[in-house]
Amino acid sequence: MAGSETPLMKQYNQIKAKYPDALLLFRVGDFYETFGEDAIKASKILGIVLTKRNNGAANATELAGFPHHSLESYLPKLVRAGHRVAVCDQLEDPKMTKTIVKRGVTEIVTPGVAYNDQVLNSKSNNFLASIFFGKNQLGIAFLDVSTGEFLVAEGKQEYIDKLLQSFKPSEVLYPKQKTTEFKETFGLAWHIFKLEDWVFTQDFAQETLNKHFSTQSLKGFGIEDMSDGIIAAGAALHYLGETQNDRTGHVNKIQRIESGNHVWLDRFTIRNLELVHSPHENGVTLVDIIDQTQTAMGGRLLKRWTLLPLIDKKQIDQRLDVVEHLFGDETLLEKLRFHLSQLCDLERVISKVAVARVNPKELITLKNTLLQTREIQTQLNISSQTTLQKLGSQLLPMDKTIDLLQTQLLDDPAISIAKGSVMAYSIHEELDELRSLSKSGKNYLDELEQREAQRTGITSLKIAFNNVFGYYIEVRNTHKDKVPEEWIRKQTLVNAERYITEELKVYETKILSAEGRIAELETNLFNQLVLSLQEEIIPIQKNAATLAAIDCLANFAYVARTNNYNKPTIFEDKRLNIIAGRHPVIEKQLSYEETYVPNDVELTPEEQQIIMITGPNMSGKSALLRQTALIVILAQMGSFVPADAAHIGVVDKIFTRVGASDNMSAGESTFMVEMNETSSILNNVSNSSLVILDEIGRGTSTYDGISIAWAIAEYLHQHPQARCKTLFATHYHELNEMTNQFPRIKNFSIAVKEIGKKIIFLRKLIPGGSEHSFGIHVAKMAGMPKEVIQRATLMLEELEKSHKPQEQAKMKQSVESAGMQLSIFQLDDPTLQQIKDELVALDINSLTPVEALMKLNEIKRMVGGK
Repeated sequence: MAGSETPLMKQYNQIKAKYPDALLLFRVGDFYETFGEDAIKASKILGIVLTKRNNGAANATELAGFPHHSLESYLPKLVRAGHRVAVCDQLEDPKMTKTIVKRGVTEIVTPGVAYNDQVLNSKSNNFLASIFFGKNQLGIAFLDVSTGEFLVAEGKQEYIDKLLQSFKPSEVLYPKQKTTEFKETFGLAWHIFKLEDWVFTQDFAQETLNKHFSTQSLKGFGIEDMSDGIIAAGAALHYLGETQNDRTGHVNKIQRIESGNHVWLDRFTIRNLELVHSPHENGVTLVDIIDQTQTAMGGRLLKRWTLLPLIDKKQIDQRLDVVEHLFGDETLLEKLRFHLSQLCDLERVISKVAVARVNPKELITLKNTLLQTREIQTQLNISSQTTLQKLGSQLLPMDKTIDLLQTQLLDDPAISIAKGSVMAYSIHEELDELRSLSKSGKNYLDELEQREAQRTGITSLKIAFNNVFGYYIEVRNTHKDKVPEEWIRKQTLVNAERYITEELKVYETKILSAEGRIAELETNLFNQLVLSLQEEIIPIQKNAATLAAIDCLANFAYVARTNNYNKPTIFEDKRLNIIAGRHPVIEKQLSYEETYVPNDVELTPEEQQIIMITGPNMSGKSALLRQTALIVILAQMGSFVPADAAHIGVVDKIFTRVGASDNMSAGESTFMVEMNETSSILNNVSNSSLVILDEIGRGTSTYDGISIAWAIAEYLHQHPQARCKTLFATHYHELNEMTNQFPRIKNFSIAVKEIGKKIIFLRKLIPGGSEHSFGIHVAKMAGMPKEVIQRATLMLEELEKSHKPQEQAKMKQSVESAGMQLSIFQLDDPTLQQIKDELVALDINSLTPVEALMKLNEIKRMVGGK
């Protein structure tokens, strides 16, 4: 019969039962141990040895552990792998109990709830997201406990999906009963955690938020009308309590994300333009190029500005005016960037103060940052630029905090009380006395060592210390015969003996008791200091926000000087005119001898609403399309742009359909993804939108593709309300015909120079369409075997013969005869009318696959099929 469960494993199982969804790190002596399934996971992620041991149960239990002092390096790896980790510590000294040591979970770290610098990315937020599925819309909240930011929004599925793609939360919470709906709506790419449904209720959320903010209502935050968003926010706050993160004084406000204040960038556009993330392993994003910020908080804000460009002309111009001033005043720019480079991550340090997890070194960096803030304020106050002066006035004086830190802490304290001295001299009389005693005691030991060496003639004796029996005198065996009788032998080594004396023990007691008391006093004084700093959380957070904005604006000026960017001009009209525009990312990837070929782009709703661009692959069509969108985004962020000049009529939405991207995991082909993305565009465009379309319809057969591309271009041209500005790149040269029928569609092409049988890509946009795609030339450049190239050339000649101009005329005639209504049926045929009626009456959502096949067969019989 198997032995019964050991007391240790019984305690472990009781604690593990409370945290079944977390990987439990169980402190046993000097190690953190994991057991069972947790051990198997930990060993794989951490690369530590997996063993087994019999703990009194019927079967041996898997075991994997690591030294407790390695927690800071191992814990982040577990969290980054997507695990919730419960840290279970010993809550009492093992020496003080004769039974099993009391243990308990002291911290739960999850992907979305972490303060550990090794888990966090300094220039990225670590958001916890919470989603509530309401009756008519969804609510979402984003909470970063490492900075105190708390944001809330609500809207339709598409908007919430866009926010998820923009904010990239590290963890997403949702109601347990909505698992299927969540996965179908948002996919499987998120670290998720399901909460009980009762957490997502109106009354509970209101109570949770009001209690946290010490308010009677949420009107002061301007979110009282956002019931679905409030429910999501309440669940996020509740989760903090569930993960042992009850100290949240730094989360002192909640802000709404206003969709109407920023350019709409749907998730396809964010992905296609590679603004902050790239799907490619070594891909370079826009932020990689434009982020030269000097602070971590500036870097985080820059990402926010990139994903949420402004649509208010006044706000954009304010930013551009600051950038222009700093661009022209190199001395001021250099001074500001130097002082900014000396700042610590104010947001995260003050958050650590709020939760009492800050160390002495971090408080010194806080003091130095506050001193540098004075210097920044001085520079801004003497500036002649109005907005810079206003930013300077927003920086709150922190003299009291600076004085407190200067008087209370040593200039170079230890990283923790256990590692050495932390608190300053002359702030506590008893502490000074004990330090003096400790120091004199150690001096006395040095004197004792010299005195005993002279008295005994043992010149090599030394006094040392260990945790087993304290201070001792060590004598090598060669001098053993000189040891006085009153010395008491405590340990025998291979080459030496260790002794103690009465005198040594007396001073050991004095020194150790003094050091213990010193640690106790320093701990208390440090905790009091941290507590007093909590009164300064809100003003320091306000300063951090202002400094982040200053950093971003100075960054724009620096990047503009470095990369030869120019100030765009912002208008409230619908015109877009870019002179000699360049792609900000591609131009930085070129080799030293290459130069980027700039291009002009002009779009006006009245005359040149849609530019149809033809030209071969690799000629630069996609780069031109992307750079146009990126230039608009940069301008409306408040940045200078890579162009000689730019007239930017404020854009409210940017849509892109660029490149092929399968979504096989969701069972969608390239063509289906393309159609989904294009549908999103056609259903949401406005008069002020910018639409970028690249190779629409290439995921299906040629004639289907041409028809779809034509229909989409016509729809955008003929839309009764929205004459959106559109760049349309295509392989289908047949679309060049559209300019003859639609006055605001203009043909352009990327210039190519043919020299014999070779082609040279000039990468210049010129008026007029292209009649060739040069696909075979591109294949040749890619190193395709010679016989394949020859065969392809022969086939092309045959195909071109069979599609003479009469074929093209035929297609044109058929398109014209359809009246451009794009009706599937000519409804003068009664059979087709009957089929139409059948299809209109169908409830597709309720059809089973078998019923659909039967209905299809029935329609086939109507047209004479068997």
